[in-house]
Amino acid sequence: MKYRIFACYLFLSCLFQTDLFAAKIFIPMDAETQTNHLKAYGIAYEALLENVPVDWLLNYKGGSFGIEQVESIERLCKLRGVNYEVMSDAQYNGILLTIANPDFNGDVIKLEKAPKIAVYTPPNKEPWDDAVTMALEYAEIPYEKVYDDDVLDGKLPKYDWLHLHHEDFTGQYGKFWGVYKNATWYINDVQSAEATAKKHGFKKVSQLKLAVAKKIRDFVAGGGYMFAMCSATDSYDIALAAENTDICDAVFDGDPMAPDAQQKLDFTKCFAFKDFTLVTNPYIYEYSDIDNTNYRHVPMDLDYFTLFTFSAKFDPVPTMLCQDHTTTIKGFMGQTTAFRKEVIKSSVLIMAENKAANEARYIHGEYGKGTWTFYGGHDPEDYTHAIGDPKTDLSLHPTSPGYRLILNNVLFPAAKKKPRKT
Repeated sequence: MKYRIFACYLFLSCLFQTDLFAAKIFIPMDAETQTNHLKAYGIAYEALLENVPVDWLLNYKGGSFGIEQVESIERLCKLRGVNYEVMSDAQYNGILLTIANPDFNGDVIKLEKAPKIAVYTPPNKEPWDDAVTMALEYAEIPYEKVYDDDVLDGKLPKYDWLHLHHEDFTGQYGKFWGVYKNATWYINDVQSAEATAKKHGFKKVSQLKLAVAKKIRDFVAGGGYMFAMCSATDSYDIALAAENTDICDAVFDGDPMAPDAQQKLDFTKCFAFKDFTLVTNPYIYEYSDIDNTNYRHVPMDLDYFTLFTFSAKFDPVPTMLCQDHTTTIKGFMGQTTAFRKEVIKSSVLIMAENKAANEARYIHGEYGKGTWTFYGGHDPEDYTHAIGDPKTDLSLHPTSPGYRLILNNVLFPAAKKKPRKT
């Protein structure tokens, strides 16, 4: 009898001590508690690289992270200045119970494997800085660079997530000709692109870029995740729509554009846009009327856009992509600042808008087995980034809500796939 009592006591003692010493690293992501939101994404990514489980607590304190307590991860939080709390499993389970409550608009998403990341960017990307590259480097998330040779050589399937750097897929060199045709960097870009086109057997850069755009389309169709900002968004869709016509003026490719180019656009090939009208004047720094830059007339001090709130338990994907510590984000310009709602396909999910300007800022959709996300504007912390402006120092903006949207997309492919609820 005494032995059985002792055995029971020993079992309860072990159970108590297991609960006492089992712990989680809880990284809050709300505005009041976290002082370096951007670095926190890098902590979550590093945990995945070390095969340490990560919970993404959607809509709980700004989209917080729960990570098994591992000394290396806790040390990394301290080194990188990320606020965290070590809590017992009992405490952490209390959070999970709160999130599981049907009346709480939240969910727990298991992050399983660190996605392999590629950034489509030219070898010499100056004079344009790229917000995504800066976000990855500040968060200390590893990535690899790819460009036209890599894409055409079939290397994209090696990656899970692909970002398109500020790019022009139409073969019009960003439509910088009117102002910068005599600039050294512009001349070098043209010569480099023409040499690459010739190397791959294309007569024109527009043909090269179309081939690249189609390879990227195949990457998405096969299950890849594609993210683009600024001119890489609308110019990508325009290139696909213009597959069977010539939309380039002679100053770009040596011969006139097709007189019926507008009529020959095939909008069914686009990911996001429809019924748009091309801007064919080579002196005008614009591709089409997809971009709302010249229509919006929004004063800088009133330029904000609003994130939509989705049902975390029923729509986990847009909920993940919209995790932030605020739903109101200051606007920022770009060659493509925002998307006119009139030319957005009905199948596209709008995740953020400036309602007064009738524009979408952040949109998402599916293609084949994969997804794409377009984010308008150039740099969330530089309202009117111009050629030659200094690079943004993200150490001055560690809590940037605009940059958080970028990093949501980086972690998104790590999520354990859940069937959509009906």
